[in-house]
Amino acid sequence: MQQQLVCPPQVPGRVGIVGLGLIGGSLALDLQALGCEVLGLCHRQETLERALERGLAQRVSTNPADLARCELVILALPIERLLDPDPALVAALPKQAVITDVGSVKTPVLEAWRARHPRFIACHPMAGTAEAGVEAGVRDLFRGRPWVATPDASSDPEALAMVEGMARALGSHWLTADPERHDQAVALISHVPVLVSAALLRAVGTERDPAVRALACQLASSGFADTTRVGAGNPVLGTAMASRNTAAVLRGLAAYRWSLEQLEEAILEGNWPQLERELEQTRSLRPAFLTAHDELINP
Repeated sequence: MQQQLVCPPQVPGRVGIVGLGLIGGSLALDLQALGCEVLGLCHRQETLERALERGLAQRVSTNPADLARCELVILALPIERLLDPDPALVAALPKQAVITDVGSVKTPVLEAWRARHPRFIACHPMAGTAEAGVEAGVRDLFRGRPWVATPDASSDPEALAMVEGMARALGSHWLTADPERHDQAVALISHVPVLVSAALLRAVGTERDPAVRALACQLASSGFADTTRVGAGNPVLGTAMASRNTAAVLRGLAAYRWSLEQLEEAILEGNWPQLERELEQTRSLRPAFLTAHDELINP
């Protein structure tokens, strides 16, 4: 006889997840494993059927009214649909429920939702893969990863505590941050790297000498694969990041361009000692980011 799972006390018993792509589907799997009753909400009947086949949720619906009994609703929607939500969805959200999101940009999300629901908590779990859609959800995606909340003075403390309890139960490292600082930090370590990686792929892919381009393809190995992985991600998501976090992305690109110009200047002038100093400095900067990541996984 299969043991009946009981949800931990810090996790709500009934959770609605709007959107069953990579993040929403992964959350649904993990929350079920914790013993939660999960309702998935999606737009298309074919998505509903496949979500049920994959066991992403006990129930899947296309009707927002079915969220009525949920204690927590997670909006795992593309950024454009999060910022301009379906009025039927907003009207169906239970007033007593806690509402949270998983978007990678926080300032415009807070502006969009602050007046739409009294118990909204803006969040961003820093986790993902290159996959998308209803087939993408996986178990333990959030374990050891940062989960950032950006509450403001109007945020409900009990609602914030509920989201924190869920994030910790999923194995995430809980952080809170100012939304503007969050957006700038994420631009530097996530959004700008997507564009830098895309630029590198474009430079190699548009090489005019076909023999050089073919040889580059044959010689490319793990270093090139690691450097360009994020540049080969979802174009719609990359565009949404840039269009909804524009000022922060432009500041990050300006800083990157300045750094690249310093390296280029050293090469143009044949100033190899200067180039070596620059590379020594960059080598010394990297461990701080890796150490912080390791400490999240192995506290």
